[in-house]
Amino acid sequence: MTLRWGLLSTASINDLILESCRDSAAVEFVAVASRDAGRAEAWAAARGIPRALGSYEALLADPEVDAIYVALPNGMHMAWSQAALAAGKHVLCEKPLTRHAAEIEATYEAAERADRVFGEAFMYRHHPQTDAIRDVVASGRLGEPRVILSSHSFWMPPEEYGRRLPAELDAGALMDLGCYQIGMSRLLAGGEPEEVFGMQALHETGVDMRFAGTLRFAGDLLAQFDCAMDVPLRNTLEVVGSEATLAVSDPWHCRGGTLRLRREGGEPEDLAVPTGDAYRLEFEAFARAVAGERVPAFDRSEAVAQARVITALYASADAGATVSLAQVQA
Repeated sequence: MTLRWGLLSTASINDLILESCRDSAAVEFVAVASRDAGRAEAWAAARGIPRALGSYEALLADPEVDAIYVALPNGMHMAWSQAALAAGKHVLCEKPLTRHAAEIEATYEAAERADRVFGEAFMYRHHPQTDAIRDVVASGRLGEPRVILSSHSFWMPPEEYGRRLPAELDAGALMDLGCYQIGMSRLLAGGEPEEVFGMQALHETGVDMRFAGTLRFAGDLLAQFDCAMDVPLRNTLEVVGSEATLAVSDPWHCRGGTLRLRREGGEPEDLAVPTGDAYRLEFEAFARAVAGERVPAFDRSEAVAQARVITALYASADAGATVSLAQVQA
């Protein structure tokens, strides 16, 4: 089965996806939409996309589109996902869906009413490297997991701040970058944090340019992360156990980094790193979910739990105090 996709917007991430899925028999990109018809036509012509549409509504009405990839700004994710589901399309929405758990619940309910598949696009969750990391932790090779440390950052040119950081679009370092780290920490901890603490450095628009957080899980497993949009590129993950440490050099994009195991007093051991393209694996997995062959890796319960943690971290940063997840409304 080949799933025919429409791209909702001409966002730059679409180019990564097109390149990754170019030779996949399960994925075909047949249309793209922009609110500027000329932009859509030029973008489609440059990339060999058959149809260019001058409105988002026209894409949702296209009978030759099976599924919609929503790559709009964060603050537009849920409204357009719900509109696409109501139009009878399957939907893969770029991460993070939203920080509002109730909106996620409503969107999954819309998917159930429409009998369509809806998912959140965390591509690294589909890569075998992530499975390998989880397997090492679960195997006990590190001993008892005690600390998870991670970073995710990039440098955004200041001239782009005004376009990319309006508060009404729900942008920010925690939303756009920290969501990866929260998801990985939850995956490796095997549960949800009991309490969180966050600190942020704000841009003049009120959007967080930098965010640092701590998550406390059962058994006093601590996860600490930092993310930023105004510092050099950093992408790391370290899982510290009672007996050994696992360091991952490229945990989010999975493009051929290293997995290095180190025991106290011993020589480092480089583990085999599984290969694969995370975006291609993600889209092919979604096609299998539509065909009824599997369930999405990041499902409704995961998405809701993720949003609750993000909400708690922002509440903690605003209050300057630790926040219990029990205080966050589901």
